[in-house]
Amino acid sequence: MKRLFRPIYLQKRFFIILTTLIVGFVISYMVPNLYGALKLLFFVLVLLLIVDIILLFASKGKVEGHRILSDKLSNGDENPIQLRLMNGYLFPVKIKVIDEIPFQFQKRDFLLETKLPSGGEKMFHYQLRPTERGVYSFGSLNIFSVSPIGFLARKHAVGQSQEVPVYPSFLQLQKYDLLAFTNRLHEYGLKKIRRIGHTMEFEQIKDYVLGDDIRNINWKATAKRGQLMVNQYQDEKSQPIYSVIDKGRVMKMPFNGLSLLDYAINATLVISNIALKKQDKAGMFSFSDKIENRVVAERRSSQMNLILETLYNLETNFIESDFSRLYVDVKRNLNQRSLLLLYTNFETMDALHRQLPYLVAMAKQHLLVVIFFENTELNEFAHKKAETVHQIFEQTIAEKFIYEKKLIVNELRKHGIQTILTKPEDLTVNTINKYLEIKARGLI
Repeated sequence: MKRLFRPIYLQKRFFIILTTLIVGFVISYMVPNLYGALKLLFFVLVLLLIVDIILLFASKGKVEGHRILSDKLSNGDENPIQLRLMNGYLFPVKIKVIDEIPFQFQKRDFLLETKLPSGGEKMFHYQLRPTERGVYSFGSLNIFSVSPIGFLARKHAVGQSQEVPVYPSFLQLQKYDLLAFTNRLHEYGLKKIRRIGHTMEFEQIKDYVLGDDIRNINWKATAKRGQLMVNQYQDEKSQPIYSVIDKGRVMKMPFNGLSLLDYAINATLVISNIALKKQDKAGMFSFSDKIENRVVAERRSSQMNLILETLYNLETNFIESDFSRLYVDVKRNLNQRSLLLLYTNFETMDALHRQLPYLVAMAKQHLLVVIFFENTELNEFAHKKAETVHQIFEQTIAEKFIYEKKLIVNELRKHGIQTILTKPEDLTVNTINKYLEIKARGLI
């Protein structure tokens, strides 16, 4: 009996009519002539309720639906989810849909409503933005169908529970890949960088055409052929590009739902793909109290999958990062001069000075780029209009921390270390710009 009544849900229309009849019966004590009409209406209500039950439960057909998911979701991006609904009844129905989305989204007001004709179908589209990597579990798709009478709703729990992993932002990777292919990178802030000289990797001698650099004219070949010939060079290839991710407690700070570590992970995925497209070797490793998650820089076809799987399992361990151990590991394991993109965060000059000797030592052997983050919330707070003395005091402290970030940049540059101070949301674009600048200037 319990199973029989479990999928039945009384609707608002039924309660309104029932309440009206109850009030009418109360009034009929004072106006006896109403009693007969109200009694007839009550039996009509019961009859319609029985008809509604027959339509929803005894007639042929039912409402069907299923959820369409990709095999993985992209962290920090809006991921499209599709719901397909089909009405198998012989009459039109009103439908309410409640999808049991993963608890990580904390979305408890999910509700979609529509009407479907007999035999009709409809696609719903909505988006979810995960902010944590890991496995997300979707529950059942709950569909409530209401007949034209509208007294009852029948619940259809369709579809099985689905688990889908959330990976680093592969949608961002695909976006920049497509923009690079269509030469539209400037639309997302990527700069066109003027090439300064060349890396002297000779490719061939060819006929001079308008636009070639006259400094590359090969005079011996010109004399032999009797026409202008130029040396053609190509970007030096197969340079090791390592993304070095600090996964200590300083990278747990959240901005717009994502931690600094997740921003660094997403940027690592994109810059590794671009490095491979530029014929360089892409690799990565992380560090805190020890070196972990190492992927040796290579150009093999499976390299991106290996980096993606490694980044998927990378987590903050809330330990203070040991830069001395990082220096020892780099010196021991990286024999070829490499580009090191170090994702970390410094809030004060004291924090920088404790690690500066190790950064300077690494910069002597490799091209080191220290990437750290602006505190965007602190910037917004500092630019608000102060109305009290206490707010003026707080904004002064905020401006001091903002200014200290700029001092950190100057201190690093003074020691010949490349730096990027960026907003978390601009990390990927600024990192790509720095990599392209380094390639154009032939620094590595």
